[in-house]
Amino acid sequence: MSSLVLLDHVDKVRRTVAAATRREHKSELGQFMTPSAVARFMASLFADNDVKTARLLDAGAGVGSLTSAFLDRWSNGGFGFSHVNVTAYEIDRHLLGHLDNALSAHAGHLPLDWSIHAEDFIEDAVNALQFGLPAGGRHTHAILNPPYKKIGSHSNHRLLLRHLGIETVNLYSAFVALALSLLTQGGQLVAIVPRSFCNGPYYRPFREFILARAALRHLHLFAARNRAFRDDGVLQENIILLLEKGTDQGNVTVSQATDGDFADLETDIVPFERIILADDPEQCIHIPTSRQIDPIKDSSAFRHSLADIGIEVSTGPVVDFRLREHLRDVPEAGTVPMLYPCHFSGGVLTWPKAEARKPNALMRNADTEKWLYQNGYYTVVRRFSSKEERHRIVASVASPRAIDSPVLGFENHLNVFHCDKRGIPEEMAHGLATYLNSTIVDRHFRRFSGHTQVNVADLRRMKFPPRDALLALGRWAMAVGAPTQEEIDRKVEDMA
Repeated sequence: MSSLVLLDHVDKVRRTVAAATRREHKSELGQFMTPSAVARFMASLFADNDVKTARLLDAGAGVGSLTSAFLDRWSNGGFGFSHVNVTAYEIDRHLLGHLDNALSAHAGHLPLDWSIHAEDFIEDAVNALQFGLPAGGRHTHAILNPPYKKIGSHSNHRLLLRHLGIETVNLYSAFVALALSLLTQGGQLVAIVPRSFCNGPYYRPFREFILARAALRHLHLFAARNRAFRDDGVLQENIILLLEKGTDQGNVTVSQATDGDFADLETDIVPFERIILADDPEQCIHIPTSRQIDPIKDSSAFRHSLADIGIEVSTGPVVDFRLREHLRDVPEAGTVPMLYPCHFSGGVLTWPKAEARKPNALMRNADTEKWLYQNGYYTVVRRFSSKEERHRIVASVASPRAIDSPVLGFENHLNVFHCDKRGIPEEMAHGLATYLNSTIVDRHFRRFSGHTQVNVADLRRMKFPPRDALLALGRWAMAVGAPTQEEIDRKVEDMA
């Protein structure tokens, strides 16, 4: 059986196993297996260097899809190795037989040795790095689709990782950091991971860890966030990255395709300075998705922070499950308006909303008073966008004309632009909402945000037009009444 046919067979096994595996089991292990087209693309990213004996690490190997793609490329002349040694880790014992079958089949026609480890990769790797790893590392190549699952702050994994100076919050980033540590100098690592590590404070130590130890060679973005692992119904933006340990950083190859079929693949060469901005202490990773200029980043008209324009932004302070006993489905004596994302549609506030499945009111008392804002004009942004929405940022205006109450509550799934828990000028509320709803802001936001949600930290990092320009934009939006997307885009682009 040829290597190509073997990979197709492994993919059939993957689909069969994935369909038969309970969702709860997948969730427990953070398990999402790699389709063959994605595996082939990942294997294609490795450089064909002068390594004669390749030592490949596949941590979280599943049924062997990624290793099979690597060996398929070798079998078809894509690598000049004379021998390959595979080290595969897989903790799910239901998959070990399939993995062994795949490696055995490849060994039938390739000079290949392999070992399968059913141990916990984090425990094994930490022990090896602390006590038994030869100088210079162990593997020349690593190919990973690591598990996606949070690490508890006091878990054994978290404590083990800290012994090596790895501070991270998810298994996927822990696997990448450990695999990188296990590479030889000049060794390469290809991984498919959620884009969430690219920005935000939780993953900053992880970004610092990998960028201090490796050069970033390639970034690939899937434009459709639900297509790379569509067999598993994953709603998550994923990227593929290629790291090269211990070498100097140069330009970065950036590619993009809509989904895992790669039919519309686009590739560009980008200076590293466009990936991580020189003046960014957070070391956020931007992924330019076209050769077009980013008007937000490159225009002198958009250089102001929220502090410059006298505005604050906070997550809605009311966490409803903590105040459940004080919530009411309909307003009654002693209550104040309780605003959820469902109360905002088409850029405006509709309250109360009888058909909403969320409460409409909150009792005002000593337990709730500190969570309430003064009634006024506010710009609000939903933290989570729905699949059918074109834009990640969806901004609306909360108007006191819609609410007859001195105070109100904003639920935790809203981000609120305010001034010391008080409203902002009406023109500013409309100006901010119009600016944030523009297409160029959405494109800019997607370049640095790897989350499927909009966090306060992301909004604070954004740049805005000057205060006078936002006020003028708001007056324009109020005069138009309900500007179309085309009108908004044209107006905001003219400001650049």
